[in-house]
Amino acid sequence: MLRTAIKPRNLALLAVAVLVVIAFVQLGRWQLGVAEDEALRESLEKARSQQPVAIETVLRPHTDFPGELGTRPVTATGEFGTDQVVVANRRLDGRPGFWVVAPLRVASTGATLPVLRGFVISPTDLPPVPSGSVTVTGGLAPPESPYAGQSPPEGQLGSVDTSVLVGRWPGDLYNAFVFQQEESPAATPATLGSMERVPTPSGETGFKWRNAAYAFQWWAFALFALYMWWRIVRDEQRDDDEAKAEAAGVGPGEEAAEKQDEATAEALRGSSDNGPRE
Repeated sequence: MLRTAIKPRNLALLAVAVLVVIAFVQLGRWQLGVAEDEALRESLEKARSQQPVAIETVLRPHTDFPGELGTRPVTATGEFGTDQVVVANRRLDGRPGFWVVAPLRVASTGATLPVLRGFVISPTDLPPVPSGSVTVTGGLAPPESPYAGQSPPEGQLGSVDTSVLVGRWPGDLYNAFVFQQEESPAATPATLGSMERVPTPSGETGFKWRNAAYAFQWWAFALFALYMWWRIVRDEQRDDDEAKAEAAGVGPGEEAAEKQDEATAEALRGSSDNGPRE
Protein backbone atom coordinates (compact mmCIF):
# COMPACT_ATOMS: atom_id res chain seq x y z
CA MET A 1 0.00 0.00 0.00
CA LEU A 2 2.97 2.28 0.59
CA ARG A 3 3.88 2.10 -3.10
CA THR A 4 0.40 3.32 -3.98
CA ALA A 5 0.47 6.04 -1.33
CA ILE A 6 3.66 7.62 -2.68
CA LYS A 7 2.38 7.97 -6.21
CA PRO A 8 2.53 11.64 -7.31
CA ARG A 9 -1.25 11.88 -7.57
CA ASN A 10 -1.79 10.52 -4.07
CA LEU A 11 0.97 12.67 -2.62
CA ALA A 12 -0.76 15.70 -4.13
CA LEU A 13 -4.03 14.57 -2.57
CA LEU A 14 -2.24 14.13 0.76
CA ALA A 15 -0.91 17.69 0.54
CA VAL A 16 -4.44 18.96 -0.07
CA ALA A 17 -5.74 16.87 2.84
CA VAL A 18 -3.06 18.27 5.15
CA LEU A 19 -3.99 21.83 4.14
CA VAL A 20 -7.64 21.04 4.81
CA VAL A 21 -6.75 19.57 8.21
CA ILE A 22 -4.75 22.66 9.16
CA ALA A 23 -7.59 24.93 8.08
CA PHE A 24 -10.22 22.91 9.96
CA VAL A 25 -8.08 22.73 13.12
CA GLN A 26 -7.62 26.51 13.05
CA LEU A 27 -11.35 27.00 12.49
CA GLY A 28 -12.02 24.76 15.48
CA ARG A 29 -9.66 26.79 17.65
CA TRP A 30 -11.36 29.97 16.47
CA GLN A 31 -14.78 28.58 17.38
CA LEU A 32 -13.43 27.57 20.80
CA GLY A 33 -12.24 31.15 21.31
CA VAL A 34 -15.68 32.40 20.28
CA ALA A 35 -17.22 30.05 22.86
CA GLU A 36 -15.04 31.54 25.61
CA ASP A 37 -15.61 35.13 24.43
CA GLU A 38 -19.39 34.64 24.26
CA ALA A 39 -19.45 33.18 27.77
CA LEU A 40 -17.33 36.06 29.06
CA ARG A 41 -19.54 38.64 27.34
CA GLU A 42 -22.68 37.12 28.83
CA SER A 43 -21.06 36.98 32.26
CA LEU A 44 -20.05 40.65 32.07
CA GLU A 45 -23.48 41.70 30.79
CA LYS A 46 -25.14 39.80 33.62
CA ALA A 47 -22.84 41.45 36.17
CA ARG A 48 -23.50 44.91 34.72
CA SER A 49 -27.24 44.33 34.69
CA GLN A 50 -27.30 43.65 38.44
CA GLN A 51 -28.03 46.65 40.59
CA PRO A 52 -25.69 47.11 43.56
CA VAL A 53 -27.15 46.06 46.91
CA ALA A 54 -26.09 47.05 50.41
CA ILE A 55 -23.41 44.73 51.77
CA GLU A 56 -25.36 44.09 54.97
CA THR A 57 -28.28 42.62 52.98
CA VAL A 58 -26.23 39.81 51.42
CA LEU A 59 -23.38 39.09 53.84
CA ARG A 60 -22.77 39.16 57.58
CA PRO A 61 -19.42 39.57 59.33
CA HIS A 62 -17.42 36.42 60.18
CA THR A 63 -19.54 34.16 57.95
CA ASP A 64 -18.34 31.98 55.11
CA PHE A 65 -18.37 33.61 51.70
CA PRO A 66 -21.17 32.21 49.49
CA GLY A 67 -19.80 31.33 46.06
CA GLU A 68 -22.77 32.84 44.24
CA LEU A 69 -21.85 36.30 45.55
CA GLY A 70 -18.59 36.42 43.59
CA THR A 71 -18.39 39.66 41.50
CA ARG A 72 -21.81 40.74 42.88
CA PRO A 73 -22.04 44.57 42.86
CA VAL A 74 -22.50 45.90 46.39
CA THR A 75 -22.46 49.22 48.21
CA ALA A 76 -21.10 49.94 51.66
CA THR A 77 -21.43 53.16 53.64
CA GLY A 78 -19.09 54.00 56.47
CA GLU A 79 -15.78 55.62 57.36
CA PHE A 80 -12.32 54.57 56.26
CA GLY A 81 -9.60 53.79 58.77
CA THR A 82 -6.14 55.14 58.10
CA ASP A 83 -4.35 51.77 58.47
CA GLN A 84 -4.06 50.98 54.77
CA VAL A 85 -2.14 47.88 53.69
CA VAL A 86 -0.17 47.19 50.53
CA VAL A 87 -0.46 43.83 48.74
CA ALA A 88 2.69 43.07 46.75
CA ASN A 89 3.27 41.29 43.44
CA ARG A 90 0.17 42.50 41.60
CA ARG A 91 -0.25 43.42 37.93
CA LEU A 92 -2.55 45.74 36.02
CA ASP A 93 -2.47 45.85 32.21
CA GLY A 94 0.83 43.98 32.29
CA ARG A 95 2.50 46.41 34.72
CA PRO A 96 3.84 45.18 38.07
CA GLY A 97 2.75 47.02 41.16
CA PHE A 98 0.75 46.88 44.36
CA TRP A 99 -2.84 46.80 45.58
CA VAL A 100 -3.96 49.39 48.11
CA VAL A 101 -6.43 47.92 50.63
CA ALA A 102 -8.09 50.02 53.31
CA PRO A 103 -10.49 49.17 56.18
CA LEU A 104 -14.02 50.58 55.86
CA ARG A 105 -16.07 50.46 59.04
CA VAL A 106 -19.61 49.84 57.81
CA ALA A 107 -22.04 52.15 59.59
CA SER A 108 -24.96 49.71 59.74
CA THR A 109 -23.03 46.81 61.33
CA GLY A 110 -19.92 48.35 62.85
CA ALA A 111 -17.85 45.64 61.16
CA THR A 112 -14.81 46.28 58.97
CA LEU A 113 -14.93 45.60 55.25
CA PRO A 114 -11.60 45.37 53.37
CA VAL A 115 -11.80 47.64 50.33
CA LEU A 116 -9.37 47.33 47.43
CA ARG A 117 -9.09 51.01 46.57
CA GLY A 118 -6.76 50.66 43.60
CA PHE A 119 -3.39 49.87 42.06
CA VAL A 120 -0.13 51.80 42.41
CA ILE A 121 3.28 51.32 40.86
CA SER A 122 5.19 52.15 44.04
CA PRO A 123 4.22 51.29 47.64
CA THR A 124 5.07 54.87 48.60
CA ASP A 125 2.37 56.32 46.30
CA LEU A 126 -0.54 55.62 48.65
CA PRO A 127 -3.23 58.31 48.44
CA PRO A 128 -4.88 59.31 51.71
CA VAL A 129 -8.23 57.72 52.55
CA PRO A 130 -11.33 59.94 52.26
CA SER A 131 -12.47 61.56 55.46
CA GLY A 132 -15.98 61.40 56.85
CA SER A 133 -18.83 59.16 55.68
CA VAL A 134 -18.26 57.56 52.26
CA THR A 135 -20.32 55.17 50.14
CA VAL A 136 -18.23 52.82 48.04
CA THR A 137 -19.51 50.68 45.17
CA GLY A 138 -17.75 47.69 43.69
CA GLY A 139 -17.67 43.96 43.04
CA LEU A 140 -17.62 41.56 45.97
CA ALA A 141 -14.91 38.90 46.15
CA PRO A 142 -13.95 36.11 48.56
CA PRO A 143 -10.76 36.47 50.59
CA GLU A 144 -7.58 35.17 48.99
CA SER A 145 -5.70 32.13 50.22
CA PRO A 146 -2.82 32.58 52.66
CA TYR A 147 0.35 33.64 50.85
CA ALA A 148 2.78 30.70 50.55
CA GLY A 149 5.63 32.38 48.65
CA GLN A 150 8.64 34.34 49.82
CA SER A 151 7.65 36.85 52.46
CA PRO A 152 7.17 40.36 51.04
CA PRO A 153 9.02 43.31 52.58
CA GLU A 154 8.04 44.63 56.00
CA GLY A 155 4.71 46.42 55.95
CA GLN A 156 3.43 44.56 52.86
CA LEU A 157 1.15 41.56 52.49
CA GLY A 158 1.29 38.70 50.00
CA SER A 159 -2.48 38.33 49.62
CA VAL A 160 -5.81 39.75 50.78
CA ASP A 161 -6.02 37.19 53.56
CA THR A 162 -8.69 38.06 56.14
CA SER A 163 -7.07 35.70 58.68
CA VAL A 164 -4.13 38.14 58.67
CA LEU A 165 -6.24 41.31 58.50
CA VAL A 166 -8.39 40.30 61.48
CA GLY A 167 -5.29 40.49 63.66
CA ARG A 168 -4.40 43.91 62.27
CA TRP A 169 -7.79 45.63 62.25
CA PRO A 170 -9.73 45.36 65.55
CA GLY A 171 -13.40 44.41 65.76
CA ASP A 172 -15.60 42.28 63.54
CA LEU A 173 -14.46 41.66 59.98
CA TYR A 174 -16.26 40.67 56.81
CA ASN A 175 -14.92 37.48 55.26
CA ALA A 176 -14.72 39.21 51.86
CA PHE A 177 -13.35 42.29 50.16
CA VAL A 178 -14.59 44.76 47.55
CA PHE A 179 -13.02 45.83 44.26
CA GLN A 180 -13.93 49.51 44.60
CA GLN A 181 -15.11 51.16 41.37
CA GLU A 182 -16.83 54.30 42.66
CA GLU A 183 -17.24 56.35 45.80
CA SER A 184 -19.59 59.06 46.92
CA PRO A 185 -18.71 61.86 47.47
CA ALA A 186 -16.53 61.34 44.41
CA ALA A 187 -12.79 61.64 44.81
CA THR A 188 -10.92 64.19 42.73
CA PRO A 189 -8.02 63.12 40.47
CA ALA A 190 -5.68 65.12 42.67
CA THR A 191 -6.82 63.12 45.69
CA LEU A 192 -6.31 59.77 43.98
CA GLY A 193 -2.91 60.71 42.59
CA SER A 194 -1.40 57.91 40.50
CA MET A 195 -3.71 55.23 41.91
CA GLU A 196 -5.91 53.40 39.37
CA ARG A 197 -9.05 51.40 40.03
CA VAL A 198 -8.77 47.62 39.62
CA PRO A 199 -11.63 46.11 37.56
CA THR A 200 -13.68 43.42 39.24
CA PRO A 201 -12.66 40.00 37.86
CA SER A 202 -15.26 38.40 35.66
CA GLY A 203 -15.21 35.14 37.61
CA GLU A 204 -15.66 31.64 36.16
CA THR A 205 -17.32 31.91 32.78
CA GLY A 206 -17.03 28.42 31.30
CA PHE A 207 -18.02 27.87 27.67
CA LYS A 208 -20.77 28.74 25.30
CA TRP A 209 -21.41 25.10 24.52
CA ARG A 210 -23.07 25.68 21.16
CA ASN A 211 -19.91 27.33 19.81
CA ALA A 212 -17.75 24.68 21.49
CA ALA A 213 -19.76 22.01 19.63
CA TYR A 214 -18.99 23.80 16.36
CA ALA A 215 -15.29 23.57 17.23
CA PHE A 216 -15.55 19.81 17.75
CA GLN A 217 -17.34 19.52 14.40
CA TRP A 218 -14.47 21.26 12.59
CA TRP A 219 -11.98 18.86 14.21
CA ALA A 220 -14.14 15.90 13.19
CA PHE A 221 -14.09 17.22 9.61
CA ALA A 222 -10.28 17.34 9.80
CA LEU A 223 -10.13 13.66 10.79
CA PHE A 224 -12.61 12.82 8.05
CA ALA A 225 -10.37 14.48 5.45
CA LEU A 226 -7.48 12.19 6.45
CA TYR A 227 -9.79 9.18 6.41
CA MET A 228 -10.96 10.01 2.90
CA TRP A 229 -7.35 10.17 1.66
CA TRP A 230 -6.61 6.78 3.24
CA ARG A 231 -9.79 5.39 1.68
CA ILE A 232 -8.77 6.64 -1.79
CA VAL A 233 -5.33 5.03 -1.46
CA ARG A 234 -6.80 1.76 -0.21
CA ASP A 235 -9.34 1.58 -3.06
CA GLU A 236 -6.65 2.36 -5.62
CA GLN A 237 -4.45 -0.38 -4.20
CA ARG A 238 -7.31 -2.85 -4.45
CA ASP A 239 -8.00 -1.81 -8.06
CA ASP A 240 -4.32 -2.31 -8.93
CA ASP A 241 -4.35 -5.78 -7.40
CA GLU A 242 -7.45 -6.74 -9.37
CA ALA A 243 -5.98 -5.35 -12.58
CA LYS A 244 -2.80 -7.41 -12.12
CA ALA A 245 -4.85 -10.51 -11.45
CA GLU A 246 -6.92 -10.00 -14.58
CA ALA A 247 -3.79 -9.41 -16.64
CA ALA A 248 -2.51 -12.77 -15.46
CA GLY A 249 -5.73 -14.41 -16.71
CA VAL A 250 -7.23 -15.18 -13.32
CA GLY A 251 -9.70 -13.42 -11.17
CA PRO A 252 -8.95 -12.34 -7.65
CA GLY A 253 -10.60 -15.45 -6.23
CA GLU A 254 -8.83 -17.76 -8.61
CA GLU A 255 -5.50 -16.08 -7.89
CA ALA A 256 -5.98 -16.66 -4.18
CA ALA A 257 -6.94 -20.30 -4.80
CA GLU A 258 -3.84 -20.82 -6.95
CA LYS A 259 -1.65 -19.33 -4.25
CA GLN A 260 -3.25 -21.67 -1.71
CA ASP A 261 -2.69 -24.68 -3.96
CA GLU A 262 0.93 -23.71 -4.50
CA ALA A 263 1.45 -23.38 -0.75
CA THR A 264 -0.14 -26.81 -0.17
CA ALA A 265 2.00 -28.45 -2.85
CA GLU A 266 5.14 -26.87 -1.41
CA ALA A 267 4.26 -28.21 2.01
CA LEU A 268 3.72 -31.72 0.62
CA ARG A 269 7.06 -31.64 -1.21
CA GLY A 270 8.78 -30.58 1.97
CA SER A 271 7.25 -33.41 3.96
CA SER A 272 8.18 -36.00 1.35
CA ASP A 273 11.76 -34.72 1.27
CA ASN A 274 12.00 -35.11 5.04
CA GLY A 275 10.50 -38.68 5.06
CA PRO A 276 12.39 -41.87 6.08
CA ARG A 277 15.08 -43.06 3.79
CA GLU A 278 16.57 -46.58 3.42
